[in-house]
Amino acid sequence: MNIAQALAVRGEIESYQRQENAWLLQHILGIANALELKISADIELSIEHEQQYLAALARIEAGEPLAYVTGSQPFWTLDLNVTADTLVPRPDTEVLVETVLLLALPENARVVDLGTGTGAIALSLASERPSWQVVATDIYPPTLAVAQGNAVKHGLDQVQFACGAWLDAFDSSSCAKFDLIVSNPPYIDADDVHMSALASEPERALVAAKQGLADIEQIIQQGRDWLNPMGWMAIEHGYLQAADVQAIYLQAGFEQIRTVQDYGGNDRVTLAVKTTSS
Repeated sequence: MNIAQALAVRGEIESYQRQENAWLLQHILGIANALELKISADIELSIEHEQQYLAALARIEAGEPLAYVTGSQPFWTLDLNVTADTLVPRPDTEVLVETVLLLALPENARVVDLGTGTGAIALSLASERPSWQVVATDIYPPTLAVAQGNAVKHGLDQVQFACGAWLDAFDSSSCAKFDLIVSNPPYIDADDVHMSALASEPERALVAAKQGLADIEQIIQQGRDWLNPMGWMAIEHGYLQAADVQAIYLQAGFEQIRTVQDYGGNDRVTLAVKTTSS
């Protein structure tokens, strides 16, 4: 089997399956980019590579994300290690990164990413704003270890990590407040029809009570006390949850509440500012 034949094993030309095939072959063969793969179309796969490729395709067909098979996922400008202890970072989450980078924050802003997972948000912000003091939290130690490994991988040693549930990871009596709180928390209802397609990923990082709003509500209500005056909070949420999230912000006393759409035109990130010292 040569590379061209391997690409054609699954999916129609120009389909997403063909694109996955290409990414998988690049990973297995150590090929840097799509152009190099294309000009190598006639090269024969070794028996070992062919078996590895077909076994990996079988895992994908069984429902595993490609990122779990390859062990990594591109996000923003970084290539992040991914394990079964983490969610696979999605392109839509880059909207949160893009949005908060446009905020007028102090040059040495103190920032926390709650429920960091692979570290995607925290590390992307740290890579763009080296002077920011970025902290990342997660409740699950094996997940936090993945994020710490990604920080080392990309030389982002300035990022700090804390283990705990949301802001309970910090001691309020000894920890300074933040200029920005960001989070991509669980926001899917347990009965949501989309859960069947996410069965390979950790449910604890996907599902929340109160129709998916429980963790968002806790972060907003708890987080207000952890923000400096004129501090911002930005939260990713489901595409039908914008009105509910805006209402939670309003009830908690936030102002300048607005929702940003993702690249597909769906409501995805809602942010707001704390304007008072109380």
